[in-house]
Amino acid sequence: MAVAGIATILGLTVLLPAAAFPCGAPHVQHLDNATASKLLGTWLYVAGAAQFPQHLLEMLLIDHGHLHVEPHAGEQELLMTQHVAVGDQCLTNNSTYFEITASNTTLVKDAKTHQTVGTLMNPSSEDVLLIQYELQMERTYLALYLYARNLSVSTAHREEFEHHAKCLGLSEEEIVYAPWKTELCQVKEIEKGNNPRTDPVATVTASPPPGTHQPGSTGN
Repeated sequence: MAVAGIATILGLTVLLPAAAFPCGAPHVQHLDNATASKLLGTWLYVAGAAQFPQHLLEMLLIDHGHLHVEPHAGEQELLMTQHVAVGDQCLTNNSTYFEITASNTTLVKDAKTHQTVGTLMNPSSEDVLLIQYELQMERTYLALYLYARNLSVSTAHREEFEHHAKCLGLSEEEIVYAPWKTELCQVKEIEKGNNPRTDPVATVTASPPPGTHQPGSTGN
């Protein structure tokens, strides 16, 4: 099954004004060249929340996934490679990257268009990532994804993710946690308490990658 839009939402717009969010302006992650190294390595997909109906349905199909971050072109950019397991396929996508701006805000950009498609939020721990996306269609649809260094995500981190989602106007019904029932998209074992910056080993069995618009599909 080729699924468009899973895990990465493309064709997105710049961030909304603070008035659009129930909790005020979201707190974005500020990094510099020295601290950006904390993003490198493997991050496991924990949960997602999305307002756009198709993306919400696609998240329900994801069993598990992981994100790998590595240096890209220059010190200001970090390549993001994503793998998600959907049905009997492991889909991969490297069409986005992190860019650290002059103000040390960390944006997510489309590798082809270089348009801003999201931003890295500021979590309470270095062991989790919160990435916010926005999709502009007939209205603006928001999405939020939670990644962690390992699957032993604390209740506090889950509650923090759900709080961020609520502040973006996402409801509990729009939050989906990955079940991790299979091992289709393999990643070298990350043991509790060990160095999580382990290179992933993924089996890619489907093309095109998630996040790519398919002929006959709706949305981006």
